[in-house]
Amino acid sequence: MADTIDNLVRMHAAQNADKPMVVDTDSRTTYGELDAVTRDLAAAFVAAGVSKGTRVGLIMPNCVQWVQIAVALTRIGAVLVPLSTLLQPPELVAQLRVASVQYLVAVREFRGHRYLDDVAPERSNLPALREVWDAAALPAVRDGTVDAIAATVTPSDTLAIMFTSGSSGPPKGVLHSHGNALGAVRSGLAARCIDSDTRLYLPMPFFWVGGFGSGVLSALLAGATLVTEQIPRPETTLRLLERERVTLFRGWPDQAEALARQTASVAADLSSLRPGSLEALLPADQRARPGARAKLFGMTESFGPYCGYPADTDMPRSAWGSCGKPFDGIEVRIVDTDDGTPVAHGSIGEIQIRGPHVMRGICRRTHEDVFTVDGFYPTGDLGHLDDDGFMFYHGRSDDMFKVSGATVYPSEVEEALRTIDGVDGAFVTQVDGAVGAVVISGLGAGDLHAAARERLSAFKVPTVWLPVESDDAIPRKATGKVDVRALQQMLREG
Repeated sequence: MADTIDNLVRMHAAQNADKPMVVDTDSRTTYGELDAVTRDLAAAFVAAGVSKGTRVGLIMPNCVQWVQIAVALTRIGAVLVPLSTLLQPPELVAQLRVASVQYLVAVREFRGHRYLDDVAPERSNLPALREVWDAAALPAVRDGTVDAIAATVTPSDTLAIMFTSGSSGPPKGVLHSHGNALGAVRSGLAARCIDSDTRLYLPMPFFWVGGFGSGVLSALLAGATLVTEQIPRPETTLRLLERERVTLFRGWPDQAEALARQTASVAADLSSLRPGSLEALLPADQRARPGARAKLFGMTESFGPYCGYPADTDMPRSAWGSCGKPFDGIEVRIVDTDDGTPVAHGSIGEIQIRGPHVMRGICRRTHEDVFTVDGFYPTGDLGHLDDDGFMFYHGRSDDMFKVSGATVYPSEVEEALRTIDGVDGAFVTQVDGAVGAVVISGLGAGDLHAAARERLSAFKVPTVWLPVESDDAIPRKATGKVDVRALQQMLREG
């Protein structure tokens, strides 16, 4: 079994040299080309001082070159640190410091950000940082010593540091090894319907685990073809899906719905899409009933989904609305949020996970700070397991709140609001002791309130409403997660 990036690249180059590995709007590379190009890139990195264990930051949008650089670094055991293209200068500097990044590769400019200029004035505050390289000027070198270095990399060596946002505090840099990350991705391939024949489109940025794990590494493990683009837009995305005969569209449901609304006007042929894709883009006769298919569930600390069910198959009726079952390599338990003791099946509590596919640790935190005494990671997520082992998600422990002594789970209210005709999205939080909701809809607050009363217990019905026109109005952090504090401020200001 291929258990390092180098082994995977060698295997597919030998077996599928002419098969496209990754395609963007302007270029593409085959598995054979990936092997050759990344050997030469890796040799250049070695010549510049990068070695096994060296931490290298990478900040650039989705493209073929991102994959080439990431693969070149990880083949020789360097630690990849993907960085968000959304980061503002103080955020970028903070992440470089937390991860002790030694070398940084960046595009000169993307969507108004000038990363090389952002870092230059802060070099004195980044003692670990040795060199900053322009991605457009990276050399390539032929050097046979790269093979010898790659041969020393083992599954236990660190593959990447992936950043995720916590509710507060400094950036959280999550450490993953080759073995745990590849194991996590491999365990979910079947649930995501990815195999060697798949032509996968994924809009998620590669700097998130959803893009790196569920996109780049999923394709590399399965021997599939990954199709991506820097800036998804409905018309260009639809044309890309048609041109590349994409068979599997994974990503955000709201993007799929937006594309579906444009399909007729663009007249794009999406007949190559198969079940397992987000359903808004599939013919009506291939769509499941609401709740019948699992909502894949995971986090950066588990290197993506750790719970699911085949995306093209209905779950048993009793499991509708669930996230499916935990994958091999992950053990899940539900504990009381107050004392940490396990609760009975059917009871809501905090989700804790452990197993060989869980992260190795968090930057600048001890093992004892991160894991329980018996090795579980407290996720901060709320959920329950039914008697058949299906897991249901109930939001974040730090998001739940009480109204008149009764507990409100924002995710439960959001799910109910999204069933209202005319609602394209809903985001629920506490506002000064009341339930507040920012809703993407053309409906007024009165109509939304009346519809919510038909779906929710009285104490769960929002009393503070803010309808907005599109998802662009929803405040988000650099990781893409909703900024709850900003959401609360929006609701207060009306």
